[in-house]
Amino acid sequence: MPPTTDAASSPRVAFLGPAGTFSEQAIHHQTDLAGTDMLALPTMGDVLFCVNEGGADLGVVPIENAIEGTVNATIDTLAFDVDLLIQSELIEPVDLHLLVRPGEQLSDVTTVTSIPVATAQCRSWLREHLPGVSIRAANSTAEAASNVSESSEVGLAAIANLRAAEVYGLEVVGRDIESHPENETRFVVVSRHGVPAPTGHDKTSLVVFQRADRPGSLLAILQEFAARSINLTLLLSRPTKTSLGDYCFFLDLVGHITDDVVADCLRNLKATQADVKFLGSYPAAGSSAPSVRQSATAAQLDAAEWVDSIRRMVH
Repeated sequence: MPPTTDAASSPRVAFLGPAGTFSEQAIHHQTDLAGTDMLALPTMGDVLFCVNEGGADLGVVPIENAIEGTVNATIDTLAFDVDLLIQSELIEPVDLHLLVRPGEQLSDVTTVTSIPVATAQCRSWLREHLPGVSIRAANSTAEAASNVSESSEVGLAAIANLRAAEVYGLEVVGRDIESHPENETRFVVVSRHGVPAPTGHDKTSLVVFQRADRPGSLLAILQEFAARSINLTLLLSRPTKTSLGDYCFFLDLVGHITDDVVADCLRNLKATQADVKFLGSYPAAGSSAPSVRQSATAAQLDAAEWVDSIRRMVH
């Protein structure tokens, strides 16, 4: 497939559509991605395959949720089906609101539509403010908002985010109605090539395949990280889809491939396990990331000066 952009044009970014999803909202919250040529696709697999085949330069997909856990469709596709590298991660709060057509009020609502996960997370608010309301399933929060916008049905409301309200011209009659306001989703930005330079506050993602399913095999893998004091922020087992009981491990670790200790760990894993798939080293997200990177840079400069001062003593 021919490339989608040239050097003078903005990158094409594929995301889980339609317009108004949390994926699109996350893109709009990133200054380096907002305003790019955006391509809405129906599934997370479609996004990843599109980037892998050259139909888009970047893809944005959810990979982990604070309440629901990891997004297996994303992880499995990255592990088994495509050859992509994670460029960065984005953390997006899961803000859920009750949306209606302009002019309608909360008291008018008789039916609420959204994805089952969203309605479940808003169950307490619905019980208190709309007891006995009818619940209707949709394929996404954005689709629910679109359905409300296009419907003439009186009393139909959607649970979705503020981006969906903006896209589909809806009004908010219930704000932040989720039961867990601390809920967040982690997204990753992927491309076909390139590893971002280290920032001092990075993550590395891997898939480790076992050489043999034997007692202590997982322990042997984990000892490679423990021996080097490498912190694992995610450890997930996934079936390899080859035979019953055959599993691989998806790992996120603190550090960058250019760190000597991380490189040494990956080298040993590659030598002792059946295979290791490198999914990328990239800047870690979070509100404290800039200060952590600044401190890490200062510490690296101090350490470099300390080593140089010792070397200058060599005759």
